[in-house]
Amino acid sequence: MSAPAVRTGVWFIGARGSVATTATAGCAAVAAGLHPAAGMVTETPPFADSGLPALTSLVFGGHDTTGCPLPKRAEALAAGGVLPHGLPSAVHAELAAADTGIRPGGPLPGDTRSDEELIAAFAADLTDFTHRNELARTVVINVASTEPLPDPGEQRLPASSLYAAAALRAGCPYVNFTPSTGLRTPALQDTVADCGLPHAGRDGKTGQTLLRSVLAPMFVQRALPVRAWSGTNLLGGGDGAALADPGAAAAKNAGKERVLADTLGTAPEGEVHIDDVPALGDWKTAWDHVAFDGFLGARMVLQTTWQGCDSALAAPLVLDLARLVARAHERGLCGPLPQLGFYFKDPDGGPAALFEQYQELLAFAGTLRGER
Repeated sequence: MSAPAVRTGVWFIGARGSVATTATAGCAAVAAGLHPAAGMVTETPPFADSGLPALTSLVFGGHDTTGCPLPKRAEALAAGGVLPHGLPSAVHAELAAADTGIRPGGPLPGDTRSDEELIAAFAADLTDFTHRNELARTVVINVASTEPLPDPGEQRLPASSLYAAAALRAGCPYVNFTPSTGLRTPALQDTVADCGLPHAGRDGKTGQTLLRSVLAPMFVQRALPVRAWSGTNLLGGGDGAALADPGAAAAKNAGKERVLADTLGTAPEGEVHIDDVPALGDWKTAWDHVAFDGFLGARMVLQTTWQGCDSALAAPLVLDLARLVARAHERGLCGPLPQLGFYFKDPDGGPAALFEQYQELLAFAGTLRGER
């Protein structure tokens, strides 16, 4: 009798959101050969022998505060052009199976549980999911809406930190794909240091900031001084509504601006604005205006426009991170994984330039293969 296949859990915080739904449906579609793995770096040749868990071995679950079933959520995304027409029906069984693994999140208004009680409840959900599905390990990935940074002196942990603490308590590697606090709070400093688990984050780099991380090194390497760099984002959907909160928008913009400051050596003039446009749904337009000096002080301008769907940009990266962090855990790696800075605006260390980050990621593939 053959040994049972090793399976890996992927537990999404925000499991019924656009990113998690797109990732769950997309994984099923790619695994079944219905669509190519566009955007998935882990499906490129350098990672072929890295021992990453197969897409067919991933089991999905998560926490969410909403009750819309995943198949219905996928149908809405298909109606908005995010998912291909007919895909929700083609992967209905996989979506329905994942939906049975979603548990209520929190804290919701009126929830009187303490932080400790919430962490214990979330950790119990994770442990039950891992044991019930006979998983080798479960990777927790935060893809929930951006939360405002906590106020100074706030006694309660933000929701993202409650989920992060629960992941560590349940022995699960953790990834923060959002700008929210997650593990980066003094209250969890000792827990993170002692957990012995791999973790990565923060704030996935998908669109406008991805382009900034490519262009900014170009100006530095060509000795072209940047005088100002301004940007605007127009987006709708859940992200647009969440980022209409000035506190959430400030948390999001901090990562966009950090990439420029780290690469250019100083923060240029200009700001990033985020506007909620509900009519755009899950689609967004990002516009940048770069003013720079050429030879003999010639004033020049570069303008870029990025139009796309954040969910479709983020989903393949989320699947990459689930596989990479799961393999890192299997290999016994622990602590922050700066080699995964390629995926983040605010990574746990590592170079800021995308090309350098990619070289670090390729080297990490060798580490996962057992190369020294």
